[in-house]
Amino acid sequence: MALSLAALTGLLAVGCGTVRAGYETAPYQVVRADGKFELRDYPALVWVETSVHGSDDSFMRLFRFIGGDNAAKQKISMTTPVYMAGDNTNATMAFVMPKNMSASAAPKPNDAKLSVQEIPGGRFAVLRYRGGHNAKNEAAALAKLNNWLAQEKLKTTGGPIYGYFDPPWTPTFFRRNEVMLRVLTP
Repeated sequence: MALSLAALTGLLAVGCGTVRAGYETAPYQVVRADGKFELRDYPALVWVETSVHGSDDSFMRLFRFIGGDNAAKQKISMTTPVYMAGDNTNATMAFVMPKNMSASAAPKPNDAKLSVQEIPGGRFAVLRYRGGHNAKNEAAALAKLNNWLAQEKLKTTGGPIYGYFDPPWTPTFFRRNEVMLRVLTP
């Protein structure tokens, strides 16, 4: 018996949500919600980051680190999202460390292209969107977020940070992505 398109879509959605739900997510508190837009307060986050150059193996460098390729040979749980910041000439990819791991407790990377950083906490404007990880989707999401920020008369500092929550085999129309900008608070 063939599955209907609606049933198949429902199974895929549940499956994708289950995969995403299996990982710890960077903690935050929603201060205000306005449709797809949110103002969130984030605590300081510890993450391991690497520079991205074209289609290099930056994801696998980070993945090897959490898999135990670090000075302590310590395996670290995968978290969501995978963060991306910067532009085509100076991009950074980062994995957030689990919330119980401080910067001083994080193992030292074996790979010189990796570094452990503590990102200061603060308030961020965030837009959640669906679709593939590409420049067109990122630009459209950032434009929507900037328009909302202008309507709300909120000022930002720094560049956008993109968060990707789903594995690459997730159909693009089910992928959870976010773009966020740090908001200046009075």
